[in-house]
Amino acid sequence: MKIAQIAPLFESCPPKLYGGTERIVSYLTEELVRQGHDVTLFASGDSQTSANLVACGDMALRLNPAIKDWLPHYIVMLEQVRQRADEFDVLHFHVDMVHYPLIRDFADRTVTTQHGRLDLPDLMPFYKAFPEVPLSSISDHQRLPMPPVNWAGTVYHGLPQDLLPFSARPQGGYLAFLGRISPEKRPDRAIEIATAAGMKLKMAAKVDKADQHYWDTVIGPMVAAHPNVEFIGEINEAQKADFLGNATALLFPIDWPEPFGLVMIEAMACGTPVIAFRCGSVPEVIDHGLSGFIVDNMDEAVQAVRRIGELDRREVRAAFDARFTATRMANDYVDLYCNLAGVRAAMRRQPVRAVSA
Repeated sequence: MKIAQIAPLFESCPPKLYGGTERIVSYLTEELVRQGHDVTLFASGDSQTSANLVACGDMALRLNPAIKDWLPHYIVMLEQVRQRADEFDVLHFHVDMVHYPLIRDFADRTVTTQHGRLDLPDLMPFYKAFPEVPLSSISDHQRLPMPPVNWAGTVYHGLPQDLLPFSARPQGGYLAFLGRISPEKRPDRAIEIATAAGMKLKMAAKVDKADQHYWDTVIGPMVAAHPNVEFIGEINEAQKADFLGNATALLFPIDWPEPFGLVMIEAMACGTPVIAFRCGSVPEVIDHGLSGFIVDNMDEAVQAVRRIGELDRREVRAAFDARFTATRMANDYVDLYCNLAGVRAAMRRQPVRAVSA
């Protein structure tokens, strides 16, 4: 198939540091190319890909201090997509909603993956205005708040199988927290859980401008007051394998409707079990008692830390291999593409080749 992948421009594909959506777009793109598809990636110019790259700007917007307004850059990219739309069998968007008005004439050859939360009231009138646009979710729970829309499928995220090596015997003796320092991620819970369990906690996380006050007034002082807590800051892909692989467990103490939670499967790939609060996608990703423990309160979380030795890290990795590889993700998306109305119609119009005797 000839496939266009339209990525966000805030980070490169793959990101140099934090950036879940762009990371998934990169993994999907590379796997589709590996499977023999003709893929064009619309992304920032500092992206690295084996697909055909359409450079939409010189570098990721988040890393460019000259950028003050992201919207003009997205509009320029989407105009490039519009001009070339007829070249592709399917166009896969990962940019939320800014493209909807321009795709109405060919929406039946598109799918838009919803990467964020969908329970915000401002979103409801928007999705009611575009009920025909095919959407894909990254968990079934993510769909719950939405009005009736054209769901094309749910496709869980996946990682390259060889991206993060399995670690049978972690050497760190610590619990890990990886992600963003933000109220909904509940790093405060992570500190309290580790302290109550008598464990060291390492926190590898970025602090966005929007969350700087939260760091300054809540988390920063907590880190300073707890000698068992080490704040590392933002880490890159190369550092992630060591950070997760040497952890006794990953703490995922969220307090929001998490659409997926990529860090959970990153930990699983290392064989590191996950202790996660029962929010959003967590019950769809974690097999309780196999790849981790799902908890409902702080006491259960502390008890889960103390029970972590009951879990077999080989089984944690096996759960990843069975459900969350990039190959499985790409196969699911190809099945989804082939079921789009416009793609099915194009297939029916293709002439049947005569078979020679």
